[in-house]
Amino acid sequence: MLFADVILPRPLPLATLTYIVPDEMQSLVSKGFRVIVPLGERKLCTGIVARLHSDKPTGFKLKEIHSLVDSKPIVTQNQLSLWEWISFYYICPLGEVCYVALPSKFKLDSETTISLGETFSAWENLSPTEMKIVGFLQHDPSKKIKALEKAVGIKNVLPHIHSMVFKGAISTDEAIRKKIAAKTEKFDLPLGTAEAQRKPYALNAYQQEAFLSIKQSFQQKQVCLLHGVTSSGKTEIYIHLIEEMLQDGKQVLYLVPEIALSTQLTQRLRGVFGTKLGVYHSKINDSERAEIWQKMLSPRPYGIIVGVRSSLFIPFSKLGLIIVDEEHETSYKQQDPSPRYHARDTAIVMAQQSGAKTLLGSATPSFESYYNAQTGKYGLVTLSKRFEEIELPEIRLENTAELRRKRKMKSILSPSLIELIQRALADGEQVILFRNRRGFAPLLECNSCAWTPKCKRCDVALTYHKFLNELKCHYCNATYKIPKECPVCHETQIDVLGQGTEQVEEEALNLFPDAVSARMDTDTTRTKNSAGKIIADFEDKKIQILIGTQMLAKGLDFENVSVVGIISADSLLNHPDFRSYERGFQMMLQTSGRAGRKNKRGTVVIQTSDPAQAIYRFVENNDYRGFFLAQMAERKNFRYPPFFRLISIVLKHKKEDVAEAASQRMAEALRQTLSDRVLGPAKPLVSRIQSYYIREILLKLEAGLPPSQLRENIIHAEQKMRKNADYKYIILSYNVDPL
Repeated sequence: MLFADVILPRPLPLATLTYIVPDEMQSLVSKGFRVIVPLGERKLCTGIVARLHSDKPTGFKLKEIHSLVDSKPIVTQNQLSLWEWISFYYICPLGEVCYVALPSKFKLDSETTISLGETFSAWENLSPTEMKIVGFLQHDPSKKIKALEKAVGIKNVLPHIHSMVFKGAISTDEAIRKKIAAKTEKFDLPLGTAEAQRKPYALNAYQQEAFLSIKQSFQQKQVCLLHGVTSSGKTEIYIHLIEEMLQDGKQVLYLVPEIALSTQLTQRLRGVFGTKLGVYHSKINDSERAEIWQKMLSPRPYGIIVGVRSSLFIPFSKLGLIIVDEEHETSYKQQDPSPRYHARDTAIVMAQQSGAKTLLGSATPSFESYYNAQTGKYGLVTLSKRFEEIELPEIRLENTAELRRKRKMKSILSPSLIELIQRALADGEQVILFRNRRGFAPLLECNSCAWTPKCKRCDVALTYHKFLNELKCHYCNATYKIPKECPVCHETQIDVLGQGTEQVEEEALNLFPDAVSARMDTDTTRTKNSAGKIIADFEDKKIQILIGTQMLAKGLDFENVSVVGIISADSLLNHPDFRSYERGFQMMLQTSGRAGRKNKRGTVVIQTSDPAQAIYRFVENNDYRGFFLAQMAERKNFRYPPFFRLISIVLKHKKEDVAEAASQRMAEALRQTLSDRVLGPAKPLVSRIQSYYIREILLKLEAGLPPSQLRENIIHAEQKMRKNADYKYIILSYNVDPL
């Protein structure tokens, strides 16, 4: 008898469930096939065959696979291997990885619609019950399986559906095909050609040297870090590497941290590679994602895929290179829901499993990547010159505390920044203003008793959004009306404290009424094409002043920007997080890199109330290496990455005492095997979100600990905690290598 271990796209404790393969399927099914299987008493769901074997499990009754969905596998062996690694390393159920990996059109369950087989004619082979089902479907051409049971009055319709599928009387496959509409896309192509042909630009001497150094590095190492200053032309180097890969019959995955980045980049790549290019991210619809997936399994797949972290799950057959652009970006880390994987690290594993190479690129590499390059684990190539000899911008520090003391600070913007903007606008140049906080103001405060409105479900202050005239929680997205008076002392004067992007935009409109200003943050880029539209309008000079959050610091190239203003720079450094200085440095340097033109040096104004902080000297001098070395001494002393690994264990419950007790119990269990590597439990900075009280346990782990033993210790500690019935409803999550 043949058995199949099936991965179900659900957070089940078991990695796979075992099913009997019916005799008539045994010659048809193999690894990677999509199958429909029964789950529980009456539910059907889709799964992926992970293994076929003849080892019959004992101790429970096995069910049969209900039906095959496709005529060939839709998941490759390399994909299955990657799923298993993600599940193991990031301590999450394999079913959760499957759920994230598969396009939603591929995940069918009891809600699946069934239809009559279009070519079926052997009615004499059907049983009376099956004829009853056919009769119903003739009047109602398509029906969901769950609804069909109720309509025909049959308690267990699955065996009949199973039989009819294999007789050809009904089809689930047809329902799938109908769901996936063909993707159509417009291309601006030269007349009479099948695809666009713009040749790659010739590399200058510095780029050519870097290009050859990367190729040489790949002869010895799997991973290479390209450390190139902003606007050094890293993209052109990538294009030349891609061209060589395509000539060798290999495929390339080009990862970007944000969907917004893909618009500008895709235009450039499509001009060179035409229809060899596919784009994959969460903003394209489900049908498009399924279509791309199927094309990658076809005899003529895309040669290049540009996408965000989810594109790691696409099936590649001849992968030769993965490019991780802006590899330092925190957007590569999945936060919620699980699996909380890091796309950069997962890409490196994926490339190793496929026999491909990985190129990491950044002007401000993550400390982990730069450390790996310094210690010889990765290759390192440095590009220190900007393209076309454009100078790095002049960076000026504005002491806002001193300006306020002297009463010279009449606006959110300093006097010198206002003057620079006026000059730039008069010369037909553009301006970027960076404030890493959306909304109008971080909070409201009672003028009398300092009361601040907070979210009822989360332990955080609400942000004031003037445009929407509401208060908003940035953790659970709950919205509240603006209070007319303080509920504590009934004072009617409630002040706005701090500035967000909305307030900066309003100030820009007041100060420069003749200029067109626009805002680019989460609030203005929610729809599919909104970010691309803002970027395109700024490129076309329809917008003169662009105000935004960290989106503006993510590798966008604008040739006409001469002035950049960084508002409230200190707020980037004041987070209680060991990475706050690293992130602040990266954001300031990346945002600064947007300034500069071919014949004119750009200017960056950093507004700070504490310009004496050492970090600003490193930013002024564009001294990444000096900053890295200074920070490494602290990281090593306090046992932080890259010298130690971190695992965050978060426990949540609607009762605070239960969350506290459960976290104490689990921490004690962990200390039995990991001793002083276990810190906490402790209240995080935000200790209640969506009415759940939160406790966190942090593991600090030195290199060399056996991963399998570590994972076993952690899972054992969880099982020990859950033996107590009081902790049955504890929500527990693991975040490996948290950011």
